[in-house]
Amino acid sequence: QVQLVESGGGLVQAGGSLRLSCAASGNIFNINTMGWYRQVPGKQRELVAQITTVSTTSTTYYADSVKGRFTISRDNTRNRVDLQMNSLKPEDTAVYSCVVTQLGRYYWGQGTQVTVES
Repeated sequence: QVQLVESGGGLVQAGGSLRLSCAASGNIFNINTMGWYRQVPGKQRELVAQITTVSTTSTTYYADSVKGRFTISRDNTRNRVDLQMNSLKPEDTAVYSCVVTQLGRYYWGQGTQVTVES
């Protein structure tokens, strides 16, 4: 089992920045992908960004809606993944959840609210 604890959500004005962090604990071996989804009530959950590490090579993915504004980073020594969110827009308002995959199994964090006011 992998446990995930998120932090860093909150309220920010449009154009501002927030940094989300997700710390993994428990059986943390063979974690392939770490990333962030977001969901707005009544809408489909969206993959925002993820980072996949195989050996020493990492590959990142960003949703088109956040490219150039969000940056995902992974610290393998601390089993943590961060999402730096800049130039935030009201449409970025959502519950953001950390997710990791381990040998094909998904583990989810509890979610953290991000609210961007115009």
